[in-house]
Amino acid sequence: MERRTFIHTGSAALAATCLRGVHAPAEEKDMKESKKPDAATGALTYFDVRAVSPALEHYTKVTLLGGLWMRPGLSRRDRSVVTVAALIARIQSMEFRFHFGLALENGVQPAELSEIITHLAFYAGWGNAMAAVAVAKDIFRERGIGTEELPAAKGNLLPINEETEKQRATQVAGNFGTVSPGLVQATTDVLFRDLWLRPALAPRDRSLVTVSALIANGQTAQMPFHLNRAMDNGLTEAEASEVMHHIVFYAGWPCAMSALPVAKDVFEKRKNNVPEVAKAGDGHTTKQSGDSTMKITRAGTIPSMAGPKDWFTGNVRVDSLFPADGGRHSNGGVVTFEPGARTRWHTHPAGQTIVITQGLGWVQKDGESIQEVRPGDVVFFEPGEKHWHGASVQVGMTHIAITETVDGKPVDWLEAVSEEQYAR
Repeated sequence: MERRTFIHTGSAALAATCLRGVHAPAEEKDMKESKKPDAATGALTYFDVRAVSPALEHYTKVTLLGGLWMRPGLSRRDRSVVTVAALIARIQSMEFRFHFGLALENGVQPAELSEIITHLAFYAGWGNAMAAVAVAKDIFRERGIGTEELPAAKGNLLPINEETEKQRATQVAGNFGTVSPGLVQATTDVLFRDLWLRPALAPRDRSLVTVSALIANGQTAQMPFHLNRAMDNGLTEAEASEVMHHIVFYAGWPCAMSALPVAKDVFEKRKNNVPEVAKAGDGHTTKQSGDSTMKITRAGTIPSMAGPKDWFTGNVRVDSLFPADGGRHSNGGVVTFEPGARTRWHTHPAGQTIVITQGLGWVQKDGESIQEVRPGDVVFFEPGEKHWHGASVQVGMTHIAITETVDGKPVDWLEAVSEEQYAR
C-alpha cells in the first residue's frame, strides 16, 4: 500500500493516504522526509514544517499524533467526529480533505459525514457547510459514494416527546415571540421538529457534533443545554471531558478553557441530581436526572453504526439499545459479527455480560483456551479481566452486551487479536 509523506497545516495531521485506507495516526512513525509537496492537495511535508518551525514539527509528531490521537478516552471514530465538527465550525478548509477521509477510515459512514455537514449548516452557518461540500464532493466521487448511500432530503423522522417540545415552544414564544417571531417559528419547525429528528445521525452523535462546534467557536452560552442534552443522549462525563481535551488542539486553548467552567457546573449538578430545566438560546428545555419520568427508548430510534476499527477486527455492526445516562450506570447493545470478525483484547472496569442470540461465537480469557458459545449461552467477564469475543471462522455471531461503567468509563481497548491467536 502506498504511503504518502504529507501533513496538513494547522493540525498537521498525518502522513498517510486516507483515500487509500491507511489508519493514519498509527502510520505516523513510518513517514518519510519527502521534500516534495503534493500538488493535487497543497499538503505539506515534514520537511516544509521543519523549515519554518522545528518545534511545530516536534509537537505534531509527539504531542498530537503520538499523544492525543492515541489516548483511550474517545474512540478514533469519535475523535474524527469531534475534529470534523470543529474544523467545519471554524472553516479550516485546508484540513477538510484529510480529516473527511480519515473520518471515513475511522468508521464514520458516508451518510453520517453527509449529515454532519447538513447539521452544521444550522449550528455553524450555511457558508461553513458549503465550504465542506466543496471538498466532500470530490472525496465521495473518488470513493464511488453515490447519492443512494446518503440521507434523503425527506423521510421518516425519529419520535418526538410532544410534552417536552410543547413546553419548549411555549417558553420560547413567551420570551422572544415579539422580538423575532420568524426565528422563534423556525426554531420549532426547522430545528426541533425536523433537523434533530433526522435518523441519519444517532442522537448521541448529533449532540457530539453540536457540542464540539459550540466549543470550537467559543459559544459557551449555548453549552449548558447542549452538554446536558448530549449526556442525556449517552455521552459520558469521561467522554465529554476528553472532547474538550481533544478540541484544544484544533480550536486553541482559549476556546477549550472557556468551556471548562460551564462543563464543571453541568457535571456537578448532574452528580448532585439537581432537578433544574436547562435553557439554551434556541429555547429548548431538557429534564435533568433528578426527574422521575419513566424513560422508554423506542426500537429503531438509534441508527446502527459500523464497528470502529480501533475496537474490532473484521466487519461488525453495533446497534445501541440504551446508553449509560441519568441514574443508569450501564449501557447495552446488540453486536453482530460477520465470520472471522472479533473484538480487540479489552477489559471492563466493572465487568460485562454478553448473551449469545444467534450463530456460533468464540470467547477467550487471556491465558486460557478459546471457548465456543451458542445461542442462549450467557458469559460474564469479571472486572479487569482481559478477554475478547467474536464470531467463529465460518459462522457469524450476534450477542447482546450489557456493560457497567465506572466514572462513566465502560471499557479499556487494548491490542488486536492476532491471526495466530484467533486461529488457535
